[in-house]
Amino acid sequence: MSSNSSDAVLIATLAAISTQINRYMPIIIFLFGTIGNLLNCLALSQRTLRSNPCALLFLASSIASLITLISGISVRFLTGWSADLTETIDWICKIRFFVLSASRTIAFWLITLAMVDRWLSSSIDVHRRQMSTLKNAQRSVIFIIILSSLAYAHYFYCFEANLKNTPLKCYGKTVMCRLAHDLEFALVTVLIPSSLMIIFGVLTVFNVHRSAMRRVRPIVTIQVMQRGVVKERLPRVKKIEHQLLVMLSVQTTFVILFSLPQVSISLHRVIILEGTNSPVANAISNFLLNLFILFTYITNGMPFYVYTLSGGTVFLYSDVGNTSCYSTFGTTRTMCNGDFLNCTRNECATQRSSSSFKCLMYASTLYSITSIFGIPSFMKLVR
Repeated sequence: MSSNSSDAVLIATLAAISTQINRYMPIIIFLFGTIGNLLNCLALSQRTLRSNPCALLFLASSIASLITLISGISVRFLTGWSADLTETIDWICKIRFFVLSASRTIAFWLITLAMVDRWLSSSIDVHRRQMSTLKNAQRSVIFIIILSSLAYAHYFYCFEANLKNTPLKCYGKTVMCRLAHDLEFALVTVLIPSSLMIIFGVLTVFNVHRSAMRRVRPIVTIQVMQRGVVKERLPRVKKIEHQLLVMLSVQTTFVILFSLPQVSISLHRVIILEGTNSPVANAISNFLLNLFILFTYITNGMPFYVYTLSGGTVFLYSDVGNTSCYSTFGTTRTMCNGDFLNCTRNECATQRSSSSFKCLMYASTLYSITSIFGIPSFMKLVR
């Protein structure tokens, strides 16, 4: 009796904790992700970046991430208050899981294609550089949307509401449906895109290095006496390579870190726990799955913070003097914001082509921040 009593207490405790997590944790993730993606959209929709194929891919990825957060986090929040319609209405359950899975896959694959575009645009091969066009980026967005939609079309058959003895009431109705869902998430959404991000990220850094060396060598041969110029450029080249590698490493690490736990626990449930009669094991598994599902949404809200905080400040400090405009008599906030944007763009124009996109994106992001929150937010970010 004591054993059964302790098991019942443990099951009830895990259920209560899971309910509280679903009530409050989604709010933090939703605000965190929505603000980041909206700032991404503001930054990437600037006129300077509209003709950039990489910017288009990042913009489409941010929109897809917003859809993921709305279709995913809002439902998790309602679950904590027992107001989740996907648990009781069949067609809402099917549409929600289809939109959620497709948009999340689209977001990750568009970031991967942006990495491929970086590799093409930084190549010393002119034919590869010519492949980095706005038209190809637009075609890639359409292709990924269609392919992702087709990949998850079977969800309209597999998912049902009002299920019992499953971690979620809106879930795959058969073992094969659950296994297909978990394998698709593991391979198509997480592992394959992450692997390609790493491969093309490293190749991009290699291209930047080769391109920089081609520029440095003529200086070495023609201006042998000006050794100081060469020594000054080499550290800067290494700094840019390091920043690109840091951005890639941080984003890829977070994607894997926050996504694989759900993959592991889902596969464990399907392969090992399916059909088990242990209430405690099922309760622990359900608790972990509910927690890890929330973790996956963090990856859809973090790109803005990764690019801004780990992307370096190549041009930033040269413009700190421009902040005096905001305290000058007779100026308006709109005038100063315009001066700020023009100054940062001019500074970006002095950068090499290999880092111009990152510089312009960072400049547009800071312009969006100062336009919304004012110059104190800019100064805080500089520090």
